[in-house]
Amino acid sequence: MKLNHLLILGLVSGLIVGCVREAVNMQFTTVSMNTDALSIMPSAQANTPPKSARSLSGTFVSGEHKTQGTVRITNQNGRLLLKLEESFKTSEMGPDLVIVLHRSNNVIGSTKPPAYPLKKGDYVVLTPLKKFRGAQTYTIPNNINLADYKSVAIWCRKFNATFGAASLRR
Repeated sequence: MKLNHLLILGLVSGLIVGCVREAVNMQFTTVSMNTDALSIMPSAQANTPPKSARSLSGTFVSGEHKTQGTVRITNQNGRLLLKLEESFKTSEMGPDLVIVLHRSNNVIGSTKPPAYPLKKGDYVVLTPLKKFRGAQTYTIPNNINLADYKSVAIWCRKFNATFGAASLRR
């Protein structure tokens, strides 16, 4: 029993040290949020939502922690919405979980385990994750050019650990 506890403590300590080392060198995109809309600072070049955004979707692949379910980006009345479907589920183990859009179409495959850290400039933070499971909807600001991003990821900003990611496709 004591050996199991020591093993778990050692693994957790190693993960924390590795994640903190990565997080110290990072700069984050600042996000301000009100109840109806999100705005990302500094602002990106404004774009009209593309017609292709009506049918983008993907299935989550686990990274640092088991993450599953489907994400869909739709264009409703000129507003881009990111929807995590009822099947969505991720671990409750991380503080400061956020939803990001990432430039790579294979976030998990292009990063290194165990944390699958993200590199500054490869992503934009959309919003904090509202809940760890179930259906939820987020507004994507009009100043985000979806053509620049190929994936959605659930990311622990504090420890630079990617819980899971979904490659977007039409």
